Amino acid sequence: MPHVPIGRRSHIGLQAARVHHAARRSSGVADSSARAANLSAWNFEWTQPQGAEFVSLFDELRQLGIIEGNHVTVDPRGFGSREERFPALAIELVASGVNALLVAGDAAINAAQASTRTIPVLGISDDMLGAGLVRSLARPSGNLTGVSILATELNGKRLELLMDARNDARHIAVLSDPRITTAKHLKILRDAAQSRGVELVVYEVATPEGITPAIESASKAGAQAMNILATPLFSFNSRRIIDQTASLRLPAIYQWPETAEDGGLLAYGPRITRMYRQMARQLVKLMHGAKLADVPVEQPTVFELVANLKTAHAMGLQLPEPFLSRADEVIE
Repeated sequence: MPHVPIGRRSHIGLQAARVHHAARRSSGVADSSARAANLSAWNFEWTQPQGAEFVSLFDELRQLGIIEGNHVTVDPRGFGSREERFPALAIELVASGVNALLVAGDAAINAAQASTRTIPVLGISDDMLGAGLVRSLARPSGNLTGVSILATELNGKRLELLMDARNDARHIAVLSDPRITTAKHLKILRDAAQSRGVELVVYEVATPEGITPAIESASKAGAQAMNILATPLFSFNSRRIIDQTASLRLPAIYQWPETAEDGGLLAYGPRITRMYRQMARQLVKLMHGAKLADVPVEQPTVFELVANLKTAHAMGLQLPEPFLSRADEVIE
């Protein structure tokens, strides 16, 4: 495809739901060699304001000499949108003249790519290669790059950690988004659980409204723990899941370390804030004139296990000392 550089002043479209990026303008010296960007960013619906991701994004940009309001402006129309609005929203943002689309989740990526084959799309995906979004991580084809987060492998690792944390559990539930997690992957998880004498029951949820009934059903069925599989749907509704599992005293493990710091019991994976810093660095490369094919899809390299003992105590749960000794962070 032809190389389409980001313009002199970039307008970036953000499709994020009710996200409040809270980025403050820096008084530092900006990098005058960078082209400016008009950015649009968007992802799955969030049920409450969240801002750590975008604080990190704009902080990283500032450290690289890119100042919001000077080099980068943000189109806010993506905030508050639901997934069914993504295709129309993408068309609307592209027509408005944005220079880049910053998106999270495969649904948002698909909508962005369907709306343009020339405007750069920077996305976060559970498995960008496995989902067929790019042909190569090293040299992505088309107009997409970003971060692929190894979700399939990490879902399995989280199940292993959950079974270690609840080594007496014989019935573990899985909260799964059928649009993201394949039957093949679920079989791998079931086989891993069975090898340790654990029955794994999958509860599929495809909408925010389905989360509460699924968790209630798992609890009533006698689940002793729950693995919250990777998907934007659960990430952006994490507060709802944390509160409900706490009220039911149902131990759960989550995708992002920040979720355990926000009150979840356990979490294992890369930090979401680091993912946005990675995308900020990719954006700056494009603003300096790099061709998108020369900006590889990145993967996380640092993974953290976080255990929240405050949540454990509130649940009346004692986590094994050998397990806690493996944690990168223990919240007391």
